[in-house]
This record gives sequence, structure tokens and C-alpha cells, in this order.
Amino acid sequence: MRTERSLVVLAALALALTAGCGGDGNSGNGGNGGNGEKAPTTPETVTGSLEQIASKAECEPNIQTDADELRQGNCTTDDGKYVLVTFATDRGLREWINEAKDYGGSYLVGRKWVAVGDDKVVTALRGRLGGTVEAGSSHHSGGSGGGGGDEGHSGHHTG
Repeated sequence: MRTERSLVVLAALALALTAGCGGDGNSGNGGNGGNGEKAPTTPETVTGSLEQIASKAECEPNIQTDADELRQGNCTTDDGKYVLVTFATDRGLREWINEAKDYGGSYLVGRKWVAVGDDKVVTALRGRLGGTVEAGSSHHSGGSGGGGGDEGHSGHHTG
């Protein structure tokens, strides 16, 4: 359906703008220690409505999209800004992620929900919500135009 695809693309664009570039690969978990006790334990992945998941993430979401297929809210916490999206179906979630990953960013994926933000925010959220971290594609496709907005861009660090 064209309406559903339009919602996916609009939500992905909003996420890309909120998440910035993210995904530069330099802010992993540190790799400190080999005994397994340094890494924080990840809780069981949460489930529920957008508001229930946001509450577990200590956020009161600013609802941006309230449609049958998906609900999207923007969150700001001490960890930073992120976008939380819930889906009516698992298939809707996977299709949305496949489209959104082209915009880069870091994705914390649960059952019928995703949180998108920079690596630091996604890592902190995983400690409260569980889930699996997925990285978006690099978006260096070589000057595809765009409407400005690069003035505050921090760039990617390659080494």
C-alpha cells in the first residue's frame, strides 16, 4: 500500500534526522576484560504499547505518528534523544527496519518495536529494554543533494 510505504519513509527520515549520523563504529562496548563480568547484563526484551515501553525507558514520548500500522514518539532522556516506534506486526517492523537502515543510525530492536538514536543512547536503552542492536548502512553515497543542514554535522571519524 502506498500510504503504508509513505508512513515508513516519513518515519525513517524523521529517525535519520533525530539520530544524526550515528553508526561510525567507534563507540562500541569497549572490549574491556575477557571475564564476561565487565559487560552489563541485558534484561529480557520488553513488550507492550508505545507508552508502556517508553515508561520502562524512563521517557514520556512526544507522539509524532499515531496510525494503525505504527506509532512513533520522540523521547529525550539524560542519555540523549531517540525515537521509539511500535508496529502492529512483526512483518511491518522488519520492512520498516530494512527501509530505514539505508539512512544509517543505530537501532535497538525488540518484538514489534524499535528505538533509534546514536550508539551511546541505544546502548543505554538496551540496559533497560533488552533487545538486539542493529546498525544502519553507511550513508556516504556521494553528494545526493539534500536540503542543507550539514553546518552542525560532526562528520565521521575514520581512524
